[in-house]
Amino acid sequence: MGVERVQAIASLSMSMDTIPSEFIRSEKEQPARTTYNGPVPEIPAIDLSDPDQEKLRGGGSDESSSNSQKKRKKPMLSLLELRPWREMELCCRKKLKERKLGYHLFHKIWPPPSINYQFWPKNPPSYREANEEYAKCMGHVVDKIFTSLSLGLGLEGNVLREAAGGNELEYLLKINYYPPCPRPDLALGVVAHTNMSTLTILVPNEVPGLQVFKDNRWFDANYITNALVVHIGDQIQGVLHRTTVNKEKTRMSWPVFFEPPSELVVGPLPQLVNEENPIKHKTKKYKEYVHCKLNKLPQ
Repeated sequence: MGVERVQAIASLSMSMDTIPSEFIRSEKEQPARTTYNGPVPEIPAIDLSDPDQEKLRGGGSDESSSNSQKKRKKPMLSLLELRPWREMELCCRKKLKERKLGYHLFHKIWPPPSINYQFWPKNPPSYREANEEYAKCMGHVVDKIFTSLSLGLGLEGNVLREAAGGNELEYLLKINYYPPCPRPDLALGVVAHTNMSTLTILVPNEVPGLQVFKDNRWFDANYITNALVVHIGDQIQGVLHRTTVNKEKTRMSWPVFFEPPSELVVGPLPQLVNEENPIKHKTKKYKEYVHCKLNKLPQ
């Protein structure tokens, strides 16, 4: 069949109530067979505006999360209103052999020297302004998270951020688009994986689809309106997750991957290595880590 737009395939499939066999996952991956149907563990919701560092390190409540959501509302809504459909259809086609029922758009949004605007959509006209504002807001959020994680590990507050690149830390935005799928029980938007980054901060639309792997089970991640979803990436300890699709609604998400510069040497923090906790991973440049993971080579 060659290369076709996923949206066209989805439209055809909806009329037939089926999907091409290339998109059907194995029985060990199919959501209907592998998603846990019992009580779902609650993912902690944390209010990053709370000055109490102990609360930030120990988790929070839905109520405290809603307070911080109000403060994040404007830049988040500006981002969620953006729909660069034409660019996504032209630039983000997926080969059928990848068996992913969705497509995506990547580009860097920080730091300024790393940005190449030729990869940014030209429409809608507000796209650039909204993303530049969002990048600045994300900088404040990720600084708070890095500080809380560092303190939680018994380190100085700036240690993890500096280890991830400091002021050279790169923000890579990805826009995911998953059209309706007539057989969400058989297909996945994105297969199980961990992120190569240090941290990932994700904004979803109102359509659920994120699942996390815990205790040998796949759990749905509950959607909280206007909340940010934070993933720990491989540079700390990657969280295994995947994306499902919806039968009736389009799902979109806007993750930002916070990555070390490609030439930065990454590895275990000396402050955390001792006889009881020996080195388990090699030290290497981040670009070498990425190369090994993408090509499924030993790290």
